[in-house]
Amino acid sequence: MELFADIIVDISCKKLDQTFQYRIPETLKSSLEPGNVVEIPFGRGNRMTKGYVLRITDYPSCPLEKMKWIEAVATDFAGTDSKLTALALWMRDYYGCTAVQALRTVLPFRQKAAVKEKRTVTLQVSHQEAQQKLELFRHKHQAARARLLEALLEDPMLPYEVVTGSLKITPSVLRALEQQKLISCEHEQVYRRPELLQNLGTSAQDRVILNYEQQEIVDAIESEWEEKEIASYLIHGVTGSGKTAVYMELIARTVARGKQAILLIPEISLTYQNVLRFYHRFGDRISVLHSRLSQAERYDQFERARQGDIDVMIGPRSALFTPFQKLGMIIVDEEHETSYKSEQVPRYHARETARKRAVLEGAKLVLGSATPSLEAYYEAQMGESRLFTLKERAAGGMLPEVITADMREELKAGNRSVFSRILTEKIGERLKRGEQVMLFLNRRGYAGFVSCRSCGHVMKCPHCDVSLSLHQGRRLVCHYCGYEEPAVGKCPTCGSPFIGGFKVGTQQVVELVQQVFPNARILRMDADTTKGKDGHAELLRAFAQRDADILVGTQMIVKGHDFPLVTLVGILAADLSLNMSDYEAAERTFQLLTQAAGRAGRGKMPGEVVIQTYEPEHYAVACAAAQDYDSFYEQEMRYRQLAGYPPLGDMMTIHCASEQEQQLGLAVTYLAKFVRQLVGRRGVTVIGPADETVSKVNDVYRKAMYLKHADFKVLTSVKNIVEQYVEMNEGFKDISVQFERR
Repeated sequence: MELFADIIVDISCKKLDQTFQYRIPETLKSSLEPGNVVEIPFGRGNRMTKGYVLRITDYPSCPLEKMKWIEAVATDFAGTDSKLTALALWMRDYYGCTAVQALRTVLPFRQKAAVKEKRTVTLQVSHQEAQQKLELFRHKHQAARARLLEALLEDPMLPYEVVTGSLKITPSVLRALEQQKLISCEHEQVYRRPELLQNLGTSAQDRVILNYEQQEIVDAIESEWEEKEIASYLIHGVTGSGKTAVYMELIARTVARGKQAILLIPEISLTYQNVLRFYHRFGDRISVLHSRLSQAERYDQFERARQGDIDVMIGPRSALFTPFQKLGMIIVDEEHETSYKSEQVPRYHARETARKRAVLEGAKLVLGSATPSLEAYYEAQMGESRLFTLKERAAGGMLPEVITADMREELKAGNRSVFSRILTEKIGERLKRGEQVMLFLNRRGYAGFVSCRSCGHVMKCPHCDVSLSLHQGRRLVCHYCGYEEPAVGKCPTCGSPFIGGFKVGTQQVVELVQQVFPNARILRMDADTTKGKDGHAELLRAFAQRDADILVGTQMIVKGHDFPLVTLVGILAADLSLNMSDYEAAERTFQLLTQAAGRAGRGKMPGEVVIQTYEPEHYAVACAAAQDYDSFYEQEMRYRQLAGYPPLGDMMTIHCASEQEQQLGLAVTYLAKFVRQLVGRRGVTVIGPADETVSKVNDVYRKAMYLKHADFKVLTSVKNIVEQYVEMNEGFKDISVQFERR
């Protein structure tokens, strides 16, 4: 029976985003499978290109005489199974990209790296026979053969490198002795190990004793293991409540069932300390992924997973595509993290994609966070996932006491320093007692918005309820609708001249701290100080070993780290992220402040937090200070409902980019006109087009427009029509158009 393969050509072009059927040669029938990458003739000139096998069938879609043959399976590519291919095709439809772009994301391991081998030379005859051969070689003055046998009589198995190196035995000598069946040269593939897993010692098989709350969650999830309807869970646990211990036990029970597990964590949390805990529980059956692995290291980890040599993969969002054959559980830790959202096409979110993969694999999905995203918490409230709550810290400690410092009052009192008086006092106390301090500079969104230091007023768009951003030429611009107004020299609310942007960075903060506390040992942690391969881990290790008294950093220092001696956290400029030109600004601020506050008092000593703000009455700041997620959720959802923002409405962004500024402006103008005509009776709100928050990157100009509707299916239908419009219109030939679900 003849077989045929439906293939996607590896060319990122919308016009080629379809399957082409090829005949399968007899020699490939038994080995070819969905997910393989194959060499195929394509186009009029039959030039050879690569393609992805999506499906194998015995039904031809066109006459056989018109159908071409598959040339070969690409030997430098690895295959995968049909479930990952199905996930890629779902991403194509859901996130608006080509199938090839989705496949390249889901199959990042496809390009095979050079195989690393362990080679040995082994004696294959008895000691007596080898001794006789040795005497013969000596008699014939065959020095190299004699030298090798002498070494093998002392050690019957030698590394190939020693034989060819120290003993200086040539390959021809080895071949001759192999033909005589005196020796054998054996090859064994050796997988490269990520640096985080090297020198970890022997696994101790540690088992954490769970408290009542933790045990209740594990038992409840396990009791529903066979329930197909209940496959998604959200663990809402306060900072320090021991969510990691719950994850470890859930993974252990998954492995005990003969299944495999993926643990997604923000890359910044992938530290030696965290990996060590899992290694002590699961030993060599775990592996890790992160952005600094080489292509060869990454390939080896996926191959180990494919071969069943590991049970657990830990890593950032790319680890979601680990080719496990018996996937039983996906855990997304700190699921609220923005790093789970890809900035490249396809602009997928790991949380949504993990949910889809869990459905395809029949696996359980567990989300965890101290500050869940509104989307995840709303789904739990609607019964789409089951909610568990951890209300107490696992070690029995108390949540830190939070003090709010109103920087408007500091200015009135004559304090123009970056530090409030109460924070300066608290730092001094900690240094005297030999305790540690973390100073978190909330720089997210700092570059654009303009506010008054006297009264806290922020310049906002009158149409979109987001902050205006300061641009060149002293223009204030809204990045949602394009509204503009000239920059002001005085506050329109109180008349104060102290109005402008915040320009202090971590380096300036370190200098200012050193001036006040000259004997303090200070570490700075930001993008500049962590450029090296291990820069991030080295700084954290130094702080954990008490090589510094104060750690100053941006948001990377508040991502799940556990330092028992940190009893004070100071949060500088809490309002910066609050005034991003983004409807999620309040949510991001609440999450950052709550997570930052959670770094204090994680040991036996009580902790304190000082939040410096110009808007202490804002619900995001007030709820973070009170560690009150429920109150924040209620107030933020009211705002989302009024504005029609997710999760109570759906939103799609159309991103357009080009190196030609005028051509881009003309194209998006026509596109906006077409979209408004298209959605006239569909109830879709169209905002923009306007410049992106960063309107130019690497000489590429960027603009966006936003579509809002209660039903994402309506937005998807609009997207599909817009894609066709762009494909048929020559004016978009040099314009990149991408779609993003918000």
